[in-house]
Amino acid sequence: MLFRLGEEPEAPETTAMKLLAALCEAQRPESILTWLRKPGVRDLLQRFATGEIPLSHEALDQEPNSLRVEHIRSLLTHHKLLPNRDHYLALFERWLTSKLGDLDDADIQRPVESFARWHHLRRIRSLSTDGKPTRGPVHSAKQEITETIKFLTWLKLTHGRTVASCVQADVDTWLADGPTTRHAIRTFFVWAVKNRTCTNMTIGFRQAKTVPLLTQGQRLAMLKACLTDNIATLPYRVAATLLLLYAQPVVKIAAMKSTDVILTPDGLRLSLGEGHPAPVPEPFASLLTEHLASRPNMRTGSSSGSPWLFPGYRPGQHIHPNTLMMRLREIGIDLLGARNASLRGLVKEVPAPLVAEMLGYSYQVAQKHATAAAQPWSRYPRA
Repeated sequence: MLFRLGEEPEAPETTAMKLLAALCEAQRPESILTWLRKPGVRDLLQRFATGEIPLSHEALDQEPNSLRVEHIRSLLTHHKLLPNRDHYLALFERWLTSKLGDLDDADIQRPVESFARWHHLRRIRSLSTDGKPTRGPVHSAKQEITETIKFLTWLKLTHGRTVASCVQADVDTWLADGPTTRHAIRTFFVWAVKNRTCTNMTIGFRQAKTVPLLTQGQRLAMLKACLTDNIATLPYRVAATLLLLYAQPVVKIAAMKSTDVILTPDGLRLSLGEGHPAPVPEPFASLLTEHLASRPNMRTGSSSGSPWLFPGYRPGQHIHPNTLMMRLREIGIDLLGARNASLRGLVKEVPAPLVAEMLGYSYQVAQKHATAAAQPWSRYPRA
């Protein structure tokens, strides 16, 4: 809803004037002019201004999906002309409708739809309502639903069976004869057994055969390069340091806010978990301060006032995690290997429970790395 109950919605002309005023505030007006020259932008804005397109997310959903449409959606949301909406939840709902619409076999469609809506969609909506990230859960849900469809299709075509008549040998054969992504059907069967859709099936957790891990020498050499050399632009050097020094996942780094950097009498600190903010040593403190004062994409009028530590090109959005991943890989960083090495190094210097709380990891993950680093929790004094 764009207006309170009992109020009239604003006229399209009023909304257009508000958007125009916001764009005119850009410190770099040439960026706005460049954007307006892109194909289709003026036409879409004109259709909004005349009321041909209602000002709503639902109306934009009816337009052909394109970067142009999503940029305008973000622009309108950033300037509060559209309400905030969970981007990944909305994409998942549209994807799910399309995916289920492609299934014409009721024996496959019915269990998949129940699983997708009552397990995944309900869970993702709950996460969104609580303000928790949904990008990762949406990605996992799509993979699990896709792999479930593949399995049930194979089961029907090969053996003429449905999920209700499936046997353990079917599952074992499917897992043994294909890629490791097939293990994603495990969640479906856990759900199906719980709901008595099928008999009990045993599918173990897939264990990674190897754990990517840099040596501490490699990690420290890369950290030194990020802090002292111009191996990349300032934002990417800061992002790389957050990975190498604090073992932060790239997805979490991309979504950090400027308010996560806290100035205290003892210097800068970073709010990364539920525990005490982590101290920021020099020279990273100076690098981080410089970045805060010169964050990119802050002068275009579309991202002015952005709360993100790494503002993205799309209005009101942080940098896309895939963009950050690609750039860090380009400068030679093994993302998972660097994060594992950082965690191993930290749990050797600081009690693992404190590492978990300070950096936002679960106790289980911290315990796993502490054990691998030959520093079990039993060696630490209990509070």
